[in-house]
Amino acid sequence: MNTRLYQTCFLSLAQNNGTLTHYYRLRIPINRTFMLNTKYSQDIQNHIDQKTKPLGALGQLEQVAHRLALIQSQGKDQAVTTIEIRKPSLIIFAGDHGIADEGVSIAPSAVTQQMVLNFLNGGAAINCFCTVNDIDLTIVDTGILLPIDQVLVEQASVQKENPTLVTQRLGRRTANFAKEAAMADEQVERGLVLGGQIVSTKVSQGSNLIMFGEMGIGNTSSASAILAALTGSNVEHCVGLGTGISSEQLALKTQLVSKGVARCAELSEQSDLSHKRVLTSHNLSPQNLCPHKVLAEVGGFEIVQMVGAFLSAYQHKTPVLVDGFIVSVAAYVATLIEPNAREYMIFAHRSEESGHKIVLHKLNAEPLLDLGLRLGEGTGAALALPIIKASAQFYNHMASFESAGVTV
Repeated sequence: MNTRLYQTCFLSLAQNNGTLTHYYRLRIPINRTFMLNTKYSQDIQNHIDQKTKPLGALGQLEQVAHRLALIQSQGKDQAVTTIEIRKPSLIIFAGDHGIADEGVSIAPSAVTQQMVLNFLNGGAAINCFCTVNDIDLTIVDTGILLPIDQVLVEQASVQKENPTLVTQRLGRRTANFAKEAAMADEQVERGLVLGGQIVSTKVSQGSNLIMFGEMGIGNTSSASAILAALTGSNVEHCVGLGTGISSEQLALKTQLVSKGVARCAELSEQSDLSHKRVLTSHNLSPQNLCPHKVLAEVGGFEIVQMVGAFLSAYQHKTPVLVDGFIVSVAAYVATLIEPNAREYMIFAHRSEESGHKIVLHKLNAEPLLDLGLRLGEGTGAALALPIIKASAQFYNHMASFESAGVTV
């Protein structure tokens, strides 16, 4: 039976004299039948070990091949002997942040729109990497400050190879989370649904490998705040240089992120969990915070939609090649909502952003690449795709000792 379950958080909206007076329920559909079945794990490992090489000699490529084969063996009557990579797709989620008005980036929010147009015209780094690796590219406007004029979209779309723009705006941009909640609870719930829908569309179009990228001035501030709030990590360790800010801007950024994190901590203190036993361990972070509420307080529209996209990929049994810091934070939030989603994640690279090391540790992830990247856009994921393809190629075509007549 295809049973549909829901993870639920009850969020405090008001408090009078220490008494919680109202809750808003956020629900995200979760299908537990999609937990990764490992019954063919040993068969897959035997298939890898019989290749003409010493055991483990291909390092992480063997781990990637094992994971992909295991995912593609789900629902089969035996382990697959051929891994397929079909229509790899990269989705860039773009959104603007009110915190950018505080000067936490080298650029103003208007640059987000300019970069989206650059994507649509094929001029960004991610366009180059998608072209060389035959990756389908889609741009999603989750709520940028300056919407894209349809005429400009049509002009950019004249060239067939240029990416598609999808508009699913949650607002003009988030509020300044240093002063108030970034968004309403309803926007979080809608964002999770919209992010999931675009992955469903890609899977229905034949893609069986998804990558996410992001674009949004100020979004490293949001990701840092989410990470610090949910893990209890020191804010100074979670906040980095982002686009290359000065030491003075870094100090300001750390101070502003701390304000948002402190507000999240206050929510935890206000919550009387003894009266809300409906909460499960899957709903709460190590800091006893509901991830949905943290997203509302300090999140970004693009981050929320990426969380929903990760959950949708899990439900579609589709692996995600995870990019850098901001995408990894969205991945971490998704695992707090549905821990089994982690099994469908392959981590592309380790970025230069300081908080990335923290979130990778929390996710027990060992990335494929360490190139000193800090651009975003999904560039690390696109660059890692050839490694994914090489892993599939050796699994599919490398001779076994028996077939090659090699004795050891």
